[in-house]
Amino acid sequence: MKPTRKARPAHPAKKPAAETGGKRATLARALSKLGFCSRTEAEALIRAGRVSVDGRVMTALETWVDVETARITVDGKRVAAEKPVWLMLNKPRGLLTTRHDPEGRPTVYDCLGALDQAHISPVGRLDKASEGLLLFTNDTVTAQMLLDPQTHVAKTYHVQIDRIADQAFLAAMEAGVIHEGERLTAKRVTLLREGGRNSWLEVVLEEGRNRQIRRMLEVLGAECLRLIRVEIGGLALGELEKGAVRALTAEEVALLKIRITRR
Repeated sequence: MKPTRKARPAHPAKKPAAETGGKRATLARALSKLGFCSRTEAEALIRAGRVSVDGRVMTALETWVDVETARITVDGKRVAAEKPVWLMLNKPRGLLTTRHDPEGRPTVYDCLGALDQAHISPVGRLDKASEGLLLFTNDTVTAQMLLDPQTHVAKTYHVQIDRIADQAFLAAMEAGVIHEGERLTAKRVTLLREGGRNSWLEVVLEEGRNRQIRRMLEVLGAECLRLIRVEIGGLALGELEKGAVRALTAEEVALLKIRITRR
């Protein structure tokens, strides 16, 4: 009697290339990388049966495609890579960082005017009470890298608080605080100027967590009176007027990409 042969374990299917690199990506990610829409919007289009790949309707979100060779259509129209668009806005206080608000409140898109395009999105957010530098783009890959904490792209803010900040206060922000179980730290905090009852600080972050500066100040017993973002990855707001928007130059876009790749 022949000895029973042990069954070989099945080899798991080879995984496709990671979404963040290579030519392959999920269908929703591909639509996002091509600058057609956000990934969330793409998933809704796929579920609705409006997206085809090489002539076949695809409704499975786990569908993988080659971004460079697949013929992707939405409602029968070919999706091709759009020319990268990069805009800079000096966001005024009181605007929401969203395209549509259910309550009809003003949003940052109200400032874009003729420069508004269907497939550009903000790179990160500034809350309603915050001001300053806000980028928009359809280059979702670079935008995501700018937002990724692992790239450590510095973002600089000028912050007015309701007290005189001594060296101990500045050191405490750099050392970090705990807010709702999350550790929050600033890369660098310096005193810009002070008045009788308030101070202006320059705060540099590399983490970019939700409402990070306001939460840090809350823990330290200080109130944030104004918060203005003035620089991202070496790209400065400069003299752009409040509510004004302009296109980035090719040199400015290259600077952002260099800051990412150097990390």
